[in-house]
Amino acid sequence: MPTITTPNTGLELFYDEHGDPSHPPVLLVMGLGAQMTLWPIEFVEALAGKGYRVIRFDNRDIGLSQKFEGAKAPSLPWQVIRAKLRWPAKVPYTLKDMADDGAGVLDALGINKAHVVGASMGGMIAQLMAIHHEDKLHSLTSIFSTTGNSKLPQAEKQAIETLTAPLTSMEEDDLVAHGMKVVQAIGSPGYRADPEWQRERVRAGIQRSVYPAGLPRQLAAIIDDGDRTARLSSVTTPTLVLHGEDDPLVKVEGGRATAAAIPNAKLVTYPGWGHDLPIAMMETIIDEIHAHIDAAGAKSSVAV
Repeated sequence: MPTITTPNTGLELFYDEHGDPSHPPVLLVMGLGAQMTLWPIEFVEALAGKGYRVIRFDNRDIGLSQKFEGAKAPSLPWQVIRAKLRWPAKVPYTLKDMADDGAGVLDALGINKAHVVGASMGGMIAQLMAIHHEDKLHSLTSIFSTTGNSKLPQAEKQAIETLTAPLTSMEEDDLVAHGMKVVQAIGSPGYRADPEWQRERVRAGIQRSVYPAGLPRQLAAIIDDGDRTARLSSVTTPTLVLHGEDDPLVKVEGGRATAAAIPNAKLVTYPGWGHDLPIAMMETIIDEIHAHIDAAGAKSSVAV
């Protein structure tokens, strides 16, 4: 299996890559409780077709990467209370640790510098890479993510409750049904995929890996990180912010706040786009990323 051990955090992470290894590297970072395969293979191959070496990886505690079995996350209500009171919470790992993982993937692959694209929690991780590992980023693209400011509009109740609902069965058909509920709750109202096609995508992900224990630990890391607004003001990496105007999970105000916090960031929003990567929007999204990378300077960054 294509796994690497990150030299800085010492974790075993599963990854794959597409495109010519000599081309400019693009690191894709996925979101909460999501495997790297939520970057659709069509998206990955199309981006590689633009002339990039595209790398995706499973975050810690999900997919085929190293798990934190037995580590306990604080209860969500208690952690929210502690965050409001600014009391430190004991979390198994932090969002910065996950950003260090991303930097470690680049180091393990001998890549000095890359264009980093993060979606949802992956956008938060990418933001922290720009804050703490600025020397490793040619550019930053933050997709349907946010600053962590709790005063911004929050997720719609149905979206967050569906995403975080505990599983009542580990039978494959029941897991597929749950996955389809999540797709319906957070997906793009203007770009609905064929249900049977979507069902097969969900089933393939379940057959690859099911690990619900990692989600609350990752969620704890998000809450623990708090508001990044002040920290983002120091980012000098060329930044693109993409967001759907109909995102029920991370409201578009989160994208607007992200772009406002990062000096000279470019914001692009789309009506009808929710909290997913619809194939129907793939060309549009990739064209925006490609133009951003091109403007930032797409140079090969393989260590020699």
